[in-house]
Amino acid sequence: VTEAAMSPSSLKLYEAQFFGFTPQTCMVRVYSAFQDFLNELLLVVEAVFVRKLSGTEPNGEQLCSRARECSQKLQIFLQERFKRLTCLMETVLVNNVLSVPPNVLLPDDQPHKKYFQRLEEVLNLESSLAELQLVYQAEVCGRQALLQLDGILRWIVELQAAWMQEGMASFHDSFHAVIGEVNKKRTG
Repeated sequence: VTEAAMSPSSLKLYEAQFFGFTPQTCMVRVYSAFQDFLNELLLVVEAVFVRKLSGTEPNGEQLCSRARECSQKLQIFLQERFKRLTCLMETVLVNNVLSVPPNVLLPDDQPHKKYFQRLEEVLNLESSLAELQLVYQAEVCGRQALLQLDGILRWIVELQAAWMQEGMASFHDSFHAVIGEVNKKRTG
């Protein structure tokens, strides 16, 4: 296995193929789920506090706004702590949990291990393939040119047949005469 294949960025791509997701997307989903849960939980806690304290506090509206303020401060505090925790969790996930050992291959890559080719061989095969494509394109162009020439020859044969059918003299002599007249008109 080459060093380029073992680079951290290619291993990350390989891990994404292996697991079907990247550790970062996993952490985004965990963080999103935590946010949803935290929002729901804080709403319930806020409602419970307001209900429990509403009997002791005379001003209910002020209590609700104060509870909302405190809930928002608590939410900001918990989110900051969870962001730090998320960074640590992501590091642990990337390095210890969601990492593919170097000796593990995806099923699609098993043939590469069995039929290993050096870089030189791959480059030789690619250059041979490019040469074959050029030869093929040249052959296609040659066939198209031959088809055009066949069309011109058929047209000349048909023209000769029509010339003879009209009782004209030799086609070649008449053709040279016509070309001569055209050249005279062009120069004159």
